[in-house]
Amino acid sequence: MFLFWGCFVALITTAFAFITRAFLVNTPALWPAAFGLNAVQGQELFGAGIWPFAISIILFSLIIDRVGYKTAMIFSFVCYAAYAGLAFMAHGIVTGAEGEALANAQKQAYNYLYAGSIILGLGNGTVEAFINPVVATMFHKEKTKWLNILHAGWPGGLVLGGLLTIVLGNKAAEDWRILIYLIAIPAVVFLVMLIKANFPVNERVAAGTSYKEMLAEFGAIGALIASALIFGQLGQVFGLSSTAVLALIALATVSYGIYCKSIGRPILIFLCIIMMPLATTELGTDAAITGIMEEPMTAAGFHPLWVLIYTSAIMAILRFFFAGPIVQKLTPIGLLILSAALAIAGLFFLSTAKGLAIIFVFATLYGFGKTFFWPTMLGIVSEQCPKGGALTLNAIAGIGMLTVGIVGGPLIGKMQEDVVANKMDADTYASISVESSYLLGKYKAVDAAKVGALETEAADKINEEVKVLKQGALANITIFPIFMLGCYIALLLYFKQKGGYKPVEIGH
Repeated sequence: MFLFWGCFVALITTAFAFITRAFLVNTPALWPAAFGLNAVQGQELFGAGIWPFAISIILFSLIIDRVGYKTAMIFSFVCYAAYAGLAFMAHGIVTGAEGEALANAQKQAYNYLYAGSIILGLGNGTVEAFINPVVATMFHKEKTKWLNILHAGWPGGLVLGGLLTIVLGNKAAEDWRILIYLIAIPAVVFLVMLIKANFPVNERVAAGTSYKEMLAEFGAIGALIASALIFGQLGQVFGLSSTAVLALIALATVSYGIYCKSIGRPILIFLCIIMMPLATTELGTDAAITGIMEEPMTAAGFHPLWVLIYTSAIMAILRFFFAGPIVQKLTPIGLLILSAALAIAGLFFLSTAKGLAIIFVFATLYGFGKTFFWPTMLGIVSEQCPKGGALTLNAIAGIGMLTVGIVGGPLIGKMQEDVVANKMDADTYASISVESSYLLGKYKAVDAAKVGALETEAADKINEEVKVLKQGALANITIFPIFMLGCYIALLLYFKQKGGYKPVEIGH
């Protein structure tokens, strides 16, 4: 169990890194003030810590059984240390600089912060690359239960890290490095706990399943999905042409398919498809909900971050204390059906909720709904595709993360802008909007510069109306859990005709 708790603390570290970085880039008195960041640069830094996570969790899974779980653990800690070092170097560069020298120093510091963010993202992804297969192997008879308990570390870390970040807000304004120290605390703890631990041999390796058989579980179609997301993300980051991106996707897919001689397990491909709206429902909505709920929460006298903290607390408690009995009672598929139904209801009613009590009633529904999505999906993948070992277990998580970053997050943003465009007075909207584009096409959005150019009273009125209208977008976001609900019902019927849901024992 000591090994399990070390993995649990490692996951808490990733949550601390997520929420402290969000605070650093979104609080004007912190990194924007220290390094002269505008809103775009701030989000570039935040995004630089997200996409490497998804890429490292997939790529590390291809080699983790060969390099060892302990090597992956040490690598993740080194990434956290490197991130802290680069952030402190950035601080040192701008300290004492003035005028033109300060402007030059801020540009140089930004490069350090960007590199540090990428390294941090790699470290976060590597944490999940080793903790998921370790726990699935340790508790191979109760994978879904223990993966749920393990993943209580993420929302638990968000709650604890969020509360500490709020409490330390004033001190952080004096010296933002205090938030970097927060990440160091759990990072050092998991290193001390795991450095001498004996990591288990993955059940795939122990059963004698070959490396090629592992790759065959994912197959050419799985490789197509993963490579499309990976190279699509890298193409956005590094400005690759669409031709180059398509060529890389084709090369990776064809090479993978030729080597493993498999298109992939149909059920695994189906689960990969479900993971895309699932990740968007959970992570995409979490990323947007603080801004969406700003107007009703502020009107009630509370910081909108409390919605995220509250729903995260629900997730941590339910995953940690109740996952086992609920999974045993409902089966993993039954649990996901119930979760999707609750998420639909919660998001729909939150779209019109006013008043603190009502907001938290429907936030509770949403919190219950999203609680078991992620770890239960990991459990099903591990139970139904054990020959896939670390690869299939972690690749589906990486697919979810990449979907949020490339498509899901921006799509939720477009949904918000579409609601404003459809509900606001047409003439008013035409005068303050601008056309833009993203991966899925063109869209119109409110232009903050045009609104800011208006008289103060008019600008305030429009900003208030936009906030109210964007809350209504939560009703449109229900399309994702509605799709998932249909898929889970299909899975229920599939397993019913096979005699009920049963984990696949490797070798059978």
